[in-house]
Amino acid sequence: MTSTDIFAALRARAIAALRDLLPELPEDAFAKVQMEPPRDPSHGDMATNAALVVAKPARQPPPKLAAALAERLAALPEVETAAPAGPGFVNLRLREGFLRAQLPVILEAAEAYGDSAVGAGRKVDVEYVSANPTGPMHVGHCRGAVVGDALANLLDKAGWAVTKEYYINDAGAQVQALAWAAYWRYLQALGTPLTEEEYSANIPGGLQYRGEYLIPIGETLKGRYGDALAPGALPADLALWLDTVQPFAVDAMMAEIRQDLAALGVRHDVFISEAELVRAGVADRAIATLAERGLVYEGVLEPPKGKTPEDWEPRPQTLFASTRFGDDVDRPLRKSDGSNTYFANDIGNHADKLARGFDELVHVWGADHGGYVKRMQAAVSALSADRPVPLDVVLTQIVKVMKGGEPVRMSKRAGTYVTLADLIEEVGRDAVRFTMLTRKADAQMEFDLDKVVEQSRENPVFYVQYAHARCRSVLRSAGDPTDLVEAPLDSLVDQAELALIRRLTAWPRTVESAALAREPHRIAFFLHDLAGDFHVLWNRGREDTTLRFIRGDEPEATRARLALVAATATVIRSGLRVMGVTPVEEMR
Repeated sequence: MTSTDIFAALRARAIAALRDLLPELPEDAFAKVQMEPPRDPSHGDMATNAALVVAKPARQPPPKLAAALAERLAALPEVETAAPAGPGFVNLRLREGFLRAQLPVILEAAEAYGDSAVGAGRKVDVEYVSANPTGPMHVGHCRGAVVGDALANLLDKAGWAVTKEYYINDAGAQVQALAWAAYWRYLQALGTPLTEEEYSANIPGGLQYRGEYLIPIGETLKGRYGDALAPGALPADLALWLDTVQPFAVDAMMAEIRQDLAALGVRHDVFISEAELVRAGVADRAIATLAERGLVYEGVLEPPKGKTPEDWEPRPQTLFASTRFGDDVDRPLRKSDGSNTYFANDIGNHADKLARGFDELVHVWGADHGGYVKRMQAAVSALSADRPVPLDVVLTQIVKVMKGGEPVRMSKRAGTYVTLADLIEEVGRDAVRFTMLTRKADAQMEFDLDKVVEQSRENPVFYVQYAHARCRSVLRSAGDPTDLVEAPLDSLVDQAELALIRRLTAWPRTVESAALAREPHRIAFFLHDLAGDFHVLWNRGREDTTLRFIRGDEPEATRARLALVAATATVIRSGLRVMGVTPVEEMR
């Protein structure tokens, strides 16, 4: 039997055995059959719930069915033992020869090992970052950028056709506030006598963006337009300058954001402008479609739960019937002035994605957008009623940057927060990317600048990279052999060697399960465990000469161990590629 995913292959064997035992069962009876590593490694290499999940439709006691299934599985050539356990599980122990035979499979596949067809070529749009273009990228954006990029890479490896998308929020009040701030820097460049406080007091909402990053934009505006945009001491007539300054400022900020993302190793396939979609009438057409389906009406919402705000008043609104699709309340589509709500524009964004033919949508949002998930999923369900398209949302929690045991609170340039550029300059791109994936996305994390550069096993970045560097050191010492696929492997009998092989064979299953769960942090966890298994074997070889990788007087044993080392390096590289991290050849 040959397969890059031995868990999937043994699952198929278990289902085939059940079909023989229960030929009358329908195909959907086997849908929930699983083949997984047992919680306790002493129970074997794999465990299946197959007998348990089909016992009810088969009208048989689970233990009896498990015993019959175990007998069938024990007869397979790759299985050493199969034993029923608990209420209907079957534990399997694989033959060591079968495990060893997976090493040439890994070496032949190289970094494509673990590639999966579970995505079946479905078109998925992964939208991430999508920060308002009002300032430099900060640490919060960084986590979403890394999670989104790694998730997109993961889905690609698992067989989806992936588009990486950035949705530019360049319509609405915040980009107008950016324009006012950029205009202030322009007036400064012209030498205006106004103080910052005087200017702020005379503009709508006050001066919201005060960071130094807008100074170059003001200087550029002065160089390009001179004083043509300054009709007087105050910009009293918006028409004289807003249409020029706002898109100019947005373009300048997006150029900086792209630069920051490139430094992080993030490159989107498409950038979609909210303002352009609004001008093209995409949102209005989407709302018209919802209205045709009887999902838009004029109504009055109930007051917010809890204490009613003093400024709240019941008034007729244009509402989307989102509660029909699982939302908590129906949602407004128009503001009091008749313009679209943010939600209405976001409906347009998703209508545009559906029009582009995606089969699945995935968003990575900050945790502060958690309350937005149901309404957006409701809108997508309503818009895709004729061809259902799921919307999955991955939420990322905040990141606290620490140094010397104290929080790092701000950037000299941005003024109020730690920028992505600061973080990369401090510890490097790869350390940033790897560290951001060492916790589940929706768990809060501390990014400790001291620990990230620390050379110890407590630092997962170093620990995994060191394992790869050690592998490469061994292979270089052996002259980087290229014929290891044919290496005889019978001498790999130590439990530490077999434990490492078992870990390597779990990589394809890890890819699939992480992709289906939309959890790229599982890749970092897997690599840390794999590195741990390799370091254990390395350290044992320092004391036990029979476990050393290179033995001058035993060429076949050496080749076997070099094959194991090469396979380990291959899987580490495959995992790091998903994470967007460059493997190191040696540690300095």
